[in-house]
Amino acid sequence: MDIEPVDVAPVRGFRRAMLRQRWEDLIFLHWPVEPERVAPLLPAGTRPDTLDGVTYVGLIGFRMVGLGLGFGPGVPYFGSFWETNVRLYSVDGSGRRAVVFRSLDASRLVPVLVARATLRLPYLWSAMGLERDGDRLSYRCRRRWPGPTGATSRIEARIGEPIAEPTPLDHFVTARWGLHTRAYGRTRHLPNWHPRWPLHHAELLALDDELVTAAGLPPPQGPPTSVLYSPGVPVAFGPPVSCPQWTEDGRRIRS
Repeated sequence: MDIEPVDVAPVRGFRRAMLRQRWEDLIFLHWPVEPERVAPLLPAGTRPDTLDGVTYVGLIGFRMVGLGLGFGPGVPYFGSFWETNVRLYSVDGSGRRAVVFRSLDASRLVPVLVARATLRLPYLWSAMGLERDGDRLSYRCRRRWPGPTGATSRIEARIGEPIAEPTPLDHFVTARWGLHTRAYGRTRHLPNWHPRWPLHHAELLALDDELVTAAGLPPPQGPPTSVLYSPGVPVAFGPPVSCPQWTEDGRRIRS
C-alpha cells in the first residue's frame, strides 16, 4: 500500500463542500508516543501514522468561527465557539493520512449534540475561553458533559515569529486533510481542505492539562516537542466516505 505524501498545499479533492468554517488563533502542542501505545485507540481499518518511527499526541486549542453548511452562511451564535481537541495521527487502507480525535471540547452544546449524533465524533460540552494580551494567549477549558466532568485544561503561550521554512515535523502534525471516525458500524474518512497553514514559532509559558489523560492516553512525558501557533485558515469539509480495512497480512477487507 502506498501512503500519500505529506502535502502542505494539495488540490481540493472534492467538489461539493458539506461544511464550511474558519479556525482562528490555534495553538498546537505535540508529544511523541510509541505507535503501539495508541494503535488500540484508533478506528478499525486505520493504524498510527508515523514520522521516523514515532507518532504524536496533539493538544490543540482554537476558536471556531462561522460554522455552517457548505451552501450557506455560518450559523448565527451556534456557529462560533471555542474548542480544544486531543488528537492522534492515522493512515487508512487507501493510504490516506488523517487525524483521529480522542476528544473535542466545545463551548456550544448544540454543535456538540449534532456532531455526536451524525458522525459519532467525541464532542463534549465545556466552559471555555481564550484571552489575548498582545502576543500572549491563555486558553482555558472545564468539561461540563459528558464525563469525566470537571476535567480541565489551561494553556498559556507567547506567539513568536513566522516560520519561513517549517520542519518535517511541523508539516506532519499540521498538513492533515481529513479525519477518521467510526460511525454506525463503519470507519469513515471525512476530507477537508484549506489554504497552506501560516505557522509561527510559539513559546509555552504554562500548561496544566487533564484532557490528554481523560482521553485515555498516557500522560505526556516532559514539555511538548513541538509548539506552534497559527492565526488561522478558512476550511471546507467534503462528504464522508467509507474506508477499506486490511488484515495483518495486508489483504483489504470491507469496513
